[in-house]
Amino acid sequence: MKKDIILAGVGGQGIISIASIIGYAALEQGMFLKQSEVHGMSQRGGDVMSNLRISHNPIASDLIPFGQADMIISIEPLESLRYLPYLSGEGWVITNTRPFNNIPNYPAIDEIMREIAKVPHHIALDADATAKVAGSAKATNIVMLGAASPFLGMAYEKIEDAIRFIFRKKGDKIIELNLSALRAGCDFANQNM
Repeated sequence: MKKDIILAGVGGQGIISIASIIGYAALEQGMFLKQSEVHGMSQRGGDVMSNLRISHNPIASDLIPFGQADMIISIEPLESLRYLPYLSGEGWVITNTRPFNNIPNYPAIDEIMREIAKVPHHIALDADATAKVAGSAKATNIVMLGAASPFLGMAYEKIEDAIRFIFRKKGDKIIELNLSALRAGCDFANQNM
């Protein structure tokens, strides 16, 4: 099994947390892992992107070539469009529908969603609202991870275990909030694929 994943969003949305959770789950399953991050002006709401490559075989490069990504997980819809050239023909776009309007000429969200809808394999959900219902507005990134989980090719329980490990120092309440957000995203994806 091999998965090449682009993680995209803006600073503060939890891209690095998603990468850490997937990476931990992969390592716990004896997989190889390579990761590369581009933070840009993340402290000022700029774009953040991470290449995450996991495989049962050794990985030579940490960068995903154009047209080879199996998945784009984007917490910001415009950022999902930025990385579409990396997506393979069979790849999945998993995106939030709630924009982060950080530029003065941000396109109309309807236009962005029409472009995303052209991708044959996509899941689009309001992860912000789903996170609030699940118990924490701060768990938008984990909702997106949950929505991506059916397509990651790894056991769901391993992702749950990774959340328990990554958030262990924050206490049981935070762990349970994140597990709830993960389930909400996964349920949405399973009902809408």
